[in-house]
Amino acid sequence: MLDLNRIRNNPQEVLDLLWRKNPNINFDELLKADKERRELLQETEKMKAERNRVSALVPKLKKEGKPVDETIAAMKKLGTDISEMDKKVAELSSYINTFMAELPNIPDADVVAGGKENNAVVKVVGEKPVFDFEAKNHVDLCNNLKMIDYERGAKVGGNGFWFYRHDGARLEWALLNFFISEHIADGYEFILPPHMLNYNCGFGAGQFPKFAEEVYWIDSEGAKEDGHFLLPTAETVLVNMYRDEIIDANELPMKFAGYTPCYRKEAGSYRSEERGMIRGHQFNKVEMIQYTTPEGSDAAFEEMLGKAARLVEKLGLHFRISKLAAGDCSASMARTYDIEVWIPSMGIYKEVSSVSNAREYQARRNNTRFRNAQGKPEFIHTLNGSGLATSRILPAIVEQYQNADGSITIPEVLRPFMGGQEKITK
Repeated sequence: MLDLNRIRNNPQEVLDLLWRKNPNINFDELLKADKERRELLQETEKMKAERNRVSALVPKLKKEGKPVDETIAAMKKLGTDISEMDKKVAELSSYINTFMAELPNIPDADVVAGGKENNAVVKVVGEKPVFDFEAKNHVDLCNNLKMIDYERGAKVGGNGFWFYRHDGARLEWALLNFFISEHIADGYEFILPPHMLNYNCGFGAGQFPKFAEEVYWIDSEGAKEDGHFLLPTAETVLVNMYRDEIIDANELPMKFAGYTPCYRKEAGSYRSEERGMIRGHQFNKVEMIQYTTPEGSDAAFEEMLGKAARLVEKLGLHFRISKLAAGDCSASMARTYDIEVWIPSMGIYKEVSSVSNAREYQARRNNTRFRNAQGKPEFIHTLNGSGLATSRILPAIVEQYQNADGSITIPEVLRPFMGGQEKITK
């Protein structure tokens, strides 16, 4: 959530920045409602002060034997007027809160305007694999090696679900263990969080109210505000761990690595570039989260980006890093870099990690603060990054490490988690 004072004092400056994400944002109605509410609040305070003064006067008039009927009638009228004005203030406050809740985060100054067309590749790591045989796609390879059972996954869950089986399950588990061990070695606290969350988690992460229909709701009756949903990413729960708390500055930065399955309604299309495991309703991911001071925010971002990139590099995969334009960053983020792995059969790169800085946007929504050097409560900065999602890493490994005989060479860093096994064979 943004600072209303900043919009009130510098509306055009904020608009110029937000228009890089969404050129349709307009503050006219917001500022009008804000002005009216402040004027009403001032008038109401005067009326309440007058009511208190008169209320204190009535006993004195009675004691002096003076008539009080007109005074009491006027006080009742004043009470009615105050109630009406309080109701109007509440309506205006509701409008303002809803408007503010739906505003996206302000992009950083160096983030360019526009959508995907303005994303910029900033680094390419490794070379595209070259095969001296007819390479196969990951769907056929996984089917032939009995690693993934798409048919039975669709039978029990529908499109966008699958079973990991045999060495496919072991490779998936090896990936997760590799990621987690790397994060623990780098000083991140390993967390297994709840999967069913309340509405405030979605709001605090900046995903609600706008994207409330894109998650799986558990409760079938009642308002969503009273229900629970399955987390779409561990970010949603981890940035809410310290909601409504003031953290000791000496504890910052806090670094978390949380493993969860992720549950999402948007499973993509039936296009060939989203076949197999590329996009599904449920996938596994290890998520990195940091809570930092504003001063430590940029360094934390560089650290997390470097960590995510090293994981892909240690797997020996060809990938690139792209800096996203403002319109391609998610609503909650001020900046995002994507790590995109090469999928040979598709001839395209697919995102396997988004490293993002929300600045104070999420902390303002969930009221997470720390005490600064002056002892004053200040909003922390939150950052997140996939470290990593497996549903595209595994296909990339299968395709980039495939052999002429249809076997898959297991990346060296994963072999200790697979009992020393070097290849997956039929």
